[in-house]
Amino acid sequence: MPDLKVTADHLRRDAYLYIRQSTLRQVAENGESTQRQYGLRDRAIAAGWPTERVHVIDCDLGKSGSSAVARDGFQELVSEVALAKAGVVMGLEVSRLARNSADWHRLLELCALTSTLILDEDGVYDPASFNDRLLLGLKGTMSEAELHFLKARMRGGQLNKASRGDLKIGPPVGLVYLTDGTLALDPDAEVQAALRMVFTTFERLGSATRTVKFFLDEGILFPRRLRKGPHKGELMWAPPRHARILQILHNPRYAGAFVYGRTRGRPRPGGGVSQIKVDMADWRFVMPDMHPGYIDWERFKANQERLATNAQAYGMQRHAGPVREGSALLQGRVLCGLCGERMGVHYSQEHGQPVPTYICQETATRRGGKVCQSVPGKVVDPAVGALLVELMTPMTLDVTLAVQRELEARAAETDTLRQQHIERTRHDAELARRRYMKVDPDNRLVADTLEAEWNEKLRLHTDVVEDYERRAPEQAAALDAETQQRVRDLAEQFPRIWSDPRIDMRERKRILRLLVADVTLVKAETIVANVRLSGGATRTLTLDRPLPIAQIRKFKPELVADVDRLLDRHCDREIADIFNERGLQTWEGKPFNLKKVAFIRAAYNLPSRRQRLRDCGMLTTQEVAEHFAIAETAVHQWGRQGLITKVYSDNLNRGLWDIPSDLTIIKGRPGPNAVPARRALITAPSTGQDSL
Repeated sequence: MPDLKVTADHLRRDAYLYIRQSTLRQVAENGESTQRQYGLRDRAIAAGWPTERVHVIDCDLGKSGSSAVARDGFQELVSEVALAKAGVVMGLEVSRLARNSADWHRLLELCALTSTLILDEDGVYDPASFNDRLLLGLKGTMSEAELHFLKARMRGGQLNKASRGDLKIGPPVGLVYLTDGTLALDPDAEVQAALRMVFTTFERLGSATRTVKFFLDEGILFPRRLRKGPHKGELMWAPPRHARILQILHNPRYAGAFVYGRTRGRPRPGGGVSQIKVDMADWRFVMPDMHPGYIDWERFKANQERLATNAQAYGMQRHAGPVREGSALLQGRVLCGLCGERMGVHYSQEHGQPVPTYICQETATRRGGKVCQSVPGKVVDPAVGALLVELMTPMTLDVTLAVQRELEARAAETDTLRQQHIERTRHDAELARRRYMKVDPDNRLVADTLEAEWNEKLRLHTDVVEDYERRAPEQAAALDAETQQRVRDLAEQFPRIWSDPRIDMRERKRILRLLVADVTLVKAETIVANVRLSGGATRTLTLDRPLPIAQIRKFKPELVADVDRLLDRHCDREIADIFNERGLQTWEGKPFNLKKVAFIRAAYNLPSRRQRLRDCGMLTTQEVAEHFAIAETAVHQWGRQGLITKVYSDNLNRGLWDIPSDLTIIKGRPGPNAVPARRALITAPSTGQDSL
């Protein structure tokens, strides 16, 4: 008998049957449920819908109904209802359509607006009717509650196992489950050596990025176990990535601990769940020493603290951070003495070299204020370095031997890894050879493939061997007797280590961070640096502020006085040579030259050498010629004869003639009986002396 709720308007529209199973396993094993859902099509035909107008939507088989985001079929059904194309929506039960109240009530609202019926195994419902909508809402709530109870039951069992440490979680590479269910180290020695090198390298370098660079520079590959695909479970060796190294350093399983609750799910606005990391203090279950590990728990916690310190360089406040390549010795350790914030580092060029400046701009960045202060690093860094040299005692021979042993152990560990990799590639090539030798020669399709695989394995083995032979001499040279003696010499005295140009700036910063907690700077009339040492002791350094550039470029008064005194007897070039012989330099650290001395004369209004000679009454060649009514050539002839004296004003043989006022020249006469010109001294009449 047709249902009374079905009207002619409903029959003019189409009927839609929605079919869904939560998982593919249910689709494969629960076939009876699927058949029951397809059987609802007969209910629509019996209600009056033609067969060709009954549409079946079954593209969501194997998908959960907890969200509508990934269900294309449900999205299509909602669209058809919204366009008023559906007369009835059919589902075996409410849970097949949706297990989320938001999705379910949204569908009910659309059905009520478009007068669309809902049909399940129990009957036909009209969402526009209050009683039917109340019943459908109750069914939707119960469906969602059912899903919640199922998840809670499964979650409870999971937490119960986790509380005992018995919950099996897929182990990371380097750890495997044995046949008895216990977790142990991977029996592959090469895998163990690679993981141990990650932890030792990170402790030595203090940065995950530099650890990756070390592996890449040394050509060391890192293992990764495939989790899916046809080669699931196999190891793949490839150069490590930064994210991969961080995963290993953050994973407590490598410390032999069972940990549960490192992440927490958070619903996304568009559906789905995103995983967010939980702080170490909020982990739900932490059980150290549950299985063998590569490091101990204390070492793991120390690594986490170092990683957290390094990560501060990328946070909002950009505190501390790992050591960088710049020349700023106090990078990450400087506090502003005015506002208490961390000070950043700016670099500028000075004489072609980068010079650091510590600047506090937190107020300007966060609150639109002004820069608190900027302190030149070229003043603070040398003073703090000198303080460290003063506080440190000379290194003992034990420290020297420990450094040397560390270098040797590091080289041996790297060499062992390379040899293990050679052995692995040789073994793979041998396996490929055996497979090729066992194949039927007549089966060329298989034989050609196996032969190509064998050749590839041999090529890979050859490349690894060549790389090992190339790096072995370099590694041996790094540990020769000369290098060991150099390490021994450097370790004898800390000042020599600190000032050795071969020591990388990052190593100096790392040494400083071991000894200095922070440095608080205040710039006033002088620069005050309060150094707080790691042990809690403090030292206060009072430093002079650098002079302004204008004052630096200004010549000293005593130098100007020397120039003024020397100009009485020397020209500009000669004065520059005299200063260079004395070892004097300009403010730029360069020797003096003609232009520098000329600049000093012009800046301080000092008369030149020529002007001083003119002030003494000396005459030019033209003036002498006019005075004696002779040609200029005759003037030079008199100079060569010694009748008059030329005083040079520069080193280019340019000068003036010194002719006393009481000196006259008696001209000679030309001709065969020529008489040369001669000097005559005109004396005053009161002396009673004759003229010469």
